[in-house]
Amino acid sequence: MPTSTQLHQDAEAKFKRKELQRQDGCAAMAEYEAAGRATLERTARLRALRLSRETVATPAPAKSPASAKLKTPAKPKKPPTAKRAKRAKRVAAAVST
Repeated sequence: MPTSTQLHQDAEAKFKRKELQRQDGCAAMAEYEAAGRATLERTARLRALRLSRETVATPAPAKSPASAKLKTPAKPKKPPTAKRAKRAKRVAAAVST
């Protein structure tokens, strides 16, 4: 059976071990948080550099003559025929009811 001094020494050793673990845990957490902050700061700095580089490299797009060529002119409306006039009347009557 262990004596009281042995029990006291075991409890003291266990306490010291737990105290070291707590200190190591606090230090590890501080390192983890510092690394996270550093990553966020680095990301923000790099994003700002990229955005400034993109704004300098790509000026506002100007209207080019090529884009004007792509547009097709509006088609002239055909004069109404008897068939289209009847259909227009039916559609108008259906919409109004």
